[in-house]
Amino acid sequence: MSSSSRRMICCARGPGGSTVILGRIVIKTEAKVYINVCASLIRNVMTETFDVVWLGRGGQGGVTAALIFAQAAVARGYYALAIPFFGAERRGAPVFAYNRLSKTTIYSRARVRAGDVLAVLDPSLIGVMDVRGLVKPGGVLVVNSRRLEPGFGGVGREQFCVDALAIAEELNLKVAGIPLVNMPMVGAVGKVSGFFELQDLLDATRAQIKVMLESNLRAVEEGWKRVGKCGC
Repeated sequence: MSSSSRRMICCARGPGGSTVILGRIVIKTEAKVYINVCASLIRNVMTETFDVVWLGRGGQGGVTAALIFAQAAVARGYYALAIPFFGAERRGAPVFAYNRLSKTTIYSRARVRAGDVLAVLDPSLIGVMDVRGLVKPGGVLVVNSRRLEPGFGGVGREQFCVDALAIAEELNLKVAGIPLVNMPMVGAVGKVSGFFELQDLLDATRAQIKVMLESNLRAVEEGWKRVGKCGC
């Protein structure tokens, strides 16, 4: 194909098949170069995501929490990913899971290095790991704790606490004797993020959870109700 000067519109598909115009470009080149320029423009526009880092221990349900969070986001019309990452595969070992949320297509499948929200299911991990780098500048910490503990203050712009352990024990929400703190944390993180209504999280929980459903729904609701700034 010979070179020519053309005005072209670069666009992409948004939620529900809607067309999103990313920009108008004038080029003098072959068609294949136009495609490369357009793809580059798409990547540049679609790189902004809202990211969540879930940090817990094996058996606490962090991966399930990320799946529920992603499902709730998709139901709200967002693009969303849930990304599990396992270290030593044993109960009690540190486990990460991640979410990416965006209004546009998400291209990266890599681990989230730092989140807008860092959700810590086991507060003892803050004492043995340097978690400050897991939060973006301006990001927030949501932690399973009754109160502000030493070490929380330097993590994130704000710190939010919810006693997820107490909620799980009140509802007898346990597997192999281990309280499942993930469900109260889903409610707490969902509220702090500002992306959801409580009903979105309850609907996503119904879609993902088939065992002890009523207790899990109550746990999400209590986490939503009880989360607040640490120390307040």
